[in-house]
Amino acid sequence: MSEYDDASLTSVALAEQHLAGTADSAELLDRYQKSLTGVFGTPQAVLVRGAGARVWDAEGGEYLDLLGGIAVNALGHAHPLISSVISSQQATLGHISNLFTSPTQVALAEKLLGLAQAPPGSSVFFANSGSEANEAALKAVLRHRHSTGKPRILALEGSFHGRTTGALSLTHKPAYREPFGELIGGVEFLPFNDRDALDRAFAHGDVAGIFLEPIQGEAGVLPLDDAYLQRARELTRTSGALMVLDEVQTGVGRTGHWFRFQAVGGVVPDLMTLAKGLGSGFPIGALVSFGEQAGALMSAGQHGTTFGGNPPATAAALATLHAIESSGILSHVNTLGEHLAAALRELPRVCQVRQFGLHIGVDLVPVPGVEAPAKDLVTTARERHGLIINATGETTLRLAPPLNLTFTEADEAMHRLRAAFTDAETRNQ
Repeated sequence: MSEYDDASLTSVALAEQHLAGTADSAELLDRYQKSLTGVFGTPQAVLVRGAGARVWDAEGGEYLDLLGGIAVNALGHAHPLISSVISSQQATLGHISNLFTSPTQVALAEKLLGLAQAPPGSSVFFANSGSEANEAALKAVLRHRHSTGKPRILALEGSFHGRTTGALSLTHKPAYREPFGELIGGVEFLPFNDRDALDRAFAHGDVAGIFLEPIQGEAGVLPLDDAYLQRARELTRTSGALMVLDEVQTGVGRTGHWFRFQAVGGVVPDLMTLAKGLGSGFPIGALVSFGEQAGALMSAGQHGTTFGGNPPATAAALATLHAIESSGILSHVNTLGEHLAAALRELPRVCQVRQFGLHIGVDLVPVPGVEAPAKDLVTTARERHGLIINATGETTLRLAPPLNLTFTEADEAMHRLRAAFTDAETRNQ
């Protein structure tokens, strides 16, 4: 029997067998640079273990994680229910292909439709990521474009819908798009939150669909006004265009609602995309189609996926939704988010805080002589104070901690962040 037949081996043990002799993060990072494609640059650290809102690096350094894998770890690291369910499911039934289905796949689809209060005839397509969910949504819009002859697809300036070819076509940032030349044609970008521009875009009745993030995460946690979303819904209904809401970051309780659109009166999308927190760290994405017409946009053979909706992924998502629902986490997200926002507003150099549950953007006062004070603060917080946060721009921070972060952990994080501000200020004087 080979060592790989031993069921007691852990993933860490297997990695250590291959990395025998590796002493520290520096060597691992050097080996990373020599063996992995460099699309992510140099990683900030080598993490080896997590528990709740904390992670540890290869040297044993401990960090409070207020980023949650960029809004992915809805229940933190190594949540006992999620770990148990994934392990149990994999030991029972793993991958089966989409020639078959499983109880967890059916149960998760029904659960999502129920939480979304989707009307009869609605349906769910499972993918592996937010980009793939948005690819599926785009194919549905392209099918609608082809059948109606309406040539235009709209997205917003500042948008981020992913990096695969179709999702990238909907993503506004030129630096992401331009290296690849021509993408999917007919996509136009409207000014963010500009209702006059929205009205003009729909004036000729030739729009096939519009993709919107209720809150733009990569742009710095910037919300669309309720009135904008309501107007977009009115215009799409009257013109026969599809309204697609990208809730990859805002869904699954992140903003204190199951889905952000539920906080806006009169707005129910035709299509909604989910991922990130849905599997609490296990890869899964979903496209929810509202109503029979939206659900019938693609039929058998017109789209597919190898791994999407497999038993371990759907089991992880079911467990995530169960834990959020049974523990009263949505209420906690709102109260803790307000608590964090109040503490953030008291910190030096903070000029604005945008808080929607535990989806939080923080704008900093520019620092003379410092090109990117937010990125400088992120580095100081991590390296000197054991705090993981994220910069989405030169002066903007983003926080997306686990939804079950405690008040004690939140206060500890704010203490560490205040110390990081003090350090950064001293160094930049």
